[in-house]
Formats: sequence, structure tokens, C-alpha cells
Amino acid sequence: ETFGVALENVQTTWIIFLFIYSAIASLLPVWLLLQPRDFINSHQLIVGLGLIFLGIFLAQPVVDAPAIRTEIDLSAPPLFPMLFVTIACGAISGFHGLVSSGTTSKQVNKLKDARLIGYGAMLGEGTLAVASTIAAVAGIALVTSCNLPSIGHVADLNWQVYYDSWAHATANKATAFVLGGGALLEQLGLSASLAKTLMAVLIISFAATTLDTATRIQRFIIAEIGTAIKLPLLQNKYIATICAILPAIILTMWSIPDPVTGSMKQSAWVLWPIFGASNQMLAALTFMILTLYFWQRKKPVLPLLIPMLFIMVITFTSLVMNAQSFHAQENFLLLCINLIMLGLIIWMIIEGILIVQKKLKAIK
Repeated sequence: ETFGVALENVQTTWIIFLFIYSAIASLLPVWLLLQPRDFINSHQLIVGLGLIFLGIFLAQPVVDAPAIRTEIDLSAPPLFPMLFVTIACGAISGFHGLVSSGTTSKQVNKLKDARLIGYGAMLGEGTLAVASTIAAVAGIALVTSCNLPSIGHVADLNWQVYYDSWAHATANKATAFVLGGGALLEQLGLSASLAKTLMAVLIISFAATTLDTATRIQRFIIAEIGTAIKLPLLQNKYIATICAILPAIILTMWSIPDPVTGSMKQSAWVLWPIFGASNQMLAALTFMILTLYFWQRKKPVLPLLIPMLFIMVITFTSLVMNAQSFHAQENFLLLCINLIMLGLIIWMIIEGILIVQKKLKAIK
């Protein structure tokens, strides 16, 4: 019990420290801290991915996952649209839209570099996706001994043990990437502890690059809201940073009863089920803005219009299905937030249609 309290105190200290760091990083000029940190992290990620693919080449692991899974788990969400929400969160992410407009675009030296940077970043994202998939479906078969969050100690890990049910798969979360990737690194002669540590550093690198960038972007958004509603207080960068940090601290350090299970959870995990749909709603909005911009400038819009319509359908469908699920679970907190998001995406579509009609009338 004493150890548990001490561990909780250490975690709280680190959480507070990381939020202080993210606040400072969001306020400092981008070249002073964010750029050097990104430069270091990029090397960590490149080296980590390189080692994983070298381990794959040497081990040549057999894909443990079945090509088609015949077992049906009624507790699992339907393949459509959840598969496309999951994939799109990496390939067409609303958060990526915020980053590219909030920080990346402000660091581009020449406009012609934007395509190389943007397309290169998505190639890197795809490379990571391939490595993660191989670790999750093949690398875990190389694990001889581990502890899973869902069932505890396992002597020999395989696909069936890890993904035998939706409940176990959701409980294990990213453990497959850590264990499977670590097993692949062990093929290079690294010890098990060092391999798992390197994988942990790799995952933390993703989180570190997100933390300060997200805080900075949130500060920009709050300041822009202050400008739009003519509230000078929100335009102050220090006030905007505090407004960005405080909700995150509450979500991280405040536990509330889960409306479904009744157990105490961090607020952020209670809200997590709506993250995918909300992220993709933002992606659809980004696509709509770009489509309208290109259309008004008389440039080809089909490469933007087609994925925009697809993402809108996927997002709207997932929100409707989530609303039905939350209502059945009597999870009225997420149901209300979900309905607000449905209203926002309908509003967004109406705004887009009105702009098109206005433009067409001006042409006539």
C-alpha cells in the first residue's frame, strides 16, 4: 500500500512537471525549444523504426493472425465504420490538419518544400503503421514470457491469447506494439529489458512530440476565439496557455465514476470513446475548407472532394452509432457530447452549402 501511494505521488509529480514543460514550450519561440526537441525526437524515431525493420528482416516472423477471423464477438464494434475511423486517424487526421496549419506551415522555409514535408511525413506515418501492424500480428508470436493487462502472466504469447475477445484487446491496448516490437529488437542481440526500454522510449517520443505541440495549437485556437468574440483577455498568450492547460490537468488528475462500469477512471479515459469520431470530424472540416478554397481559385477539387465526402459519411455514421450505444448504456455524459458533435457536423455541412450557393449566385 505504501509503495502504491509513493508510485502515485511520483506519477502526479511527473504529470505536473510535463504540463509545466508543455506550457513553457508553447510560449517560447518555436525555434528555441520545439524545433530542437523535434529534431532530436525525429532521430529517435528513425533509429527505432530502422531497428524494428532490421529485426523483421532477420527474424522473418510468421504472421500469427488469421487472414479472416471467423469467431464473432458481439461486444466488438461493427467493422464499418470503426475500421475506417481507426485507419483514418493515422492517414487523414484532424489533429494533423491543426499541426500543419498551426506549427508546420510557420516553419517552412520555401512554399515548394511543403509537398516534400507533408508527403514525407505521411510516408513516415505509413512506415510506422506497417511496423506497428507487423509487431502486433507477427512480433507477438516471438514473445516467450510477459504480463498482459488483461490476464496477467503468459508463458508463450500468440494472436489468439492476446486478441481472444474484444474486452481483452481493448484492455491490452498498445502492449502488442511494445512486446512485439521488443521481441523483434531482441533478434538483433539486445537483451529483453533493453529492447522493451527502447520500445517504451519510441512510444514516449510520440507522446512528447504531441504534448507541447497540442498545447501550443490550443493556445492559438483560444487566442483566435478571443479575437473572434472580441475578448482581449483570451488574446493574452499567458491567459490562453492557462486556459489550455487547466482542462488537460483536470482530465488527467481528476477521476470520476465510469457511467458504464461504475468504476473510478481518469476523466480522460471516460471521454476517450468519442476521440476517434471527433478527430475525424475535424478532418472533414479541414477537407471542406480546402475544397472550397481550391474551388474558388478554380483549381481541381476532386482529390479533396472525394475523401471529404467519404470522411463525412464515416464520421456521421460513427457518431449516430455511438449515440445509440451511449443511450443503450445510459451513458448520458457521452451521449450529450456526441449529440453536440452531430449538431456541429450538420452545421458545418450547411455552412459549406451556403458558401457554394453564394459563390454560384455571384458567378451568375
